[in-house]
Amino acid sequence: MRGRGVRVVLQRAARATVTLDGRTVAAIGQGLVVLVGFTHADDATAADWMAEKIAGLRIFADRDGKMNRSLMDVGGALLVVSQFTLYGDARKGRRPSFVAAAPPDLAVPLYERFVAALRAQGLTVATGVFGALMAVELVNDGPVTLVLER
Repeated sequence: MRGRGVRVVLQRAARATVTLDGRTVAAIGQGLVVLVGFTHADDATAADWMAEKIAGLRIFADRDGKMNRSLMDVGGALLVVSQFTLYGDARKGRRPSFVAAAPPDLAVPLYERFVAALRAQGLTVATGVFGALMAVELVNDGPVTLVLER
């Protein structure tokens, strides 16, 4: 995971929720949980590319049990959560460095662009709250977990 570009941890979910201060702020049934982090080098093109990649990714089972169906094919939803810690570098010392993560003034517009690009694909998208301390709960279906980078 040494690439320099938008980074996503994608988990196929039977269901998922985001709770903030004891209150559920987002929830989905079948679909994908997307933890997304941006770096200084990212731009709108990277956010759009990742949204298109996720929309068409075939990781849901067809009738034969093969991963041949996309999120759009199964009518699933997305739960997107900002995650600057995806750029945590713990190679040195005991405390991760997050200098590779985009600061909020860069990350917020990219996050909003990414969510809008997913919605433009015709997908249902629920979101966490950018920068908030959230509880993310999911039932991983499979389990299927992928790391994507641009």
